[in-house]
Amino acid sequence: MSSYKLTVEYDGKRFSGWQRQLGQRTVQGVLEEALSTMLRQEVKVQGASRTDAGVHAIGQVAGFESEEDVEPARLVRGLSALCRPDVAVVHAKVMPDGFNARFDSTGKHYRYRVLNRRAPSALNGNTAWHVPQDLDLDRMRAAADDLVGTHDFAGFRAANCERETTVRTLTEVIVNREEEDVITITVKGTAFLKYMVRIIAGTLVGIGLGKLPPDTIGRLFETGDREIAGMTAPAHGLTLMEVFY
Repeated sequence: MSSYKLTVEYDGKRFSGWQRQLGQRTVQGVLEEALSTMLRQEVKVQGASRTDAGVHAIGQVAGFESEEDVEPARLVRGLSALCRPDVAVVHAKVMPDGFNARFDSTGKHYRYRVLNRRAPSALNGNTAWHVPQDLDLDRMRAAADDLVGTHDFAGFRAANCERETTVRTLTEVIVNREEEDVITITVKGTAFLKYMVRIIAGTLVGIGLGKLPPDTIGRLFETGDREIAGMTAPAHGLTLMEVFY
């Protein structure tokens, strides 16, 4: 068996998330169907990140094994043709035996975009959360600094998150004004809990709006109380940018 690594880009709005689900259209399901058709064998795909319904990706990584050797260039051409227009395979690489896209990963980079102006966008409405009220970037940046490091992120996860440990390490959390009316929240870390980045984004926006106090992050680490945090930001503002190995 030969092992392969795919770098995958997709528009999340037409999918029920990454993970295969019975009766639902998912990115994993689309890739597996395309690979099985192309290689004429049953193919199972592992994903580095189980992105939620509506979440986009520029640098998702998928791994699979094949009974026959396949040229990476052929994989890029064939899969992009079979999966268009919602999914594109932008790179393929032969990997050592036993490569696992999820468990071999050492970290991930996510970006959350906020459209911060009075009017909604006709063009960017599917890739940014529209927040029409003024945001205090200094407050958001100070709170973002508090997130960096190794902490117990129990207050930043979904109610149905099944992870046994909630201690995670974030290496970078940066709030920037990308354009005059677009704010980006960059989050990099070694591993993430379910909805963690979206709750971080919702909490930072809540602090920027003045709806949450500046010490919210510290209180969340101390108590683990999800009720203290901000809302879970909408999925469509989130993009998986890169997976590290």
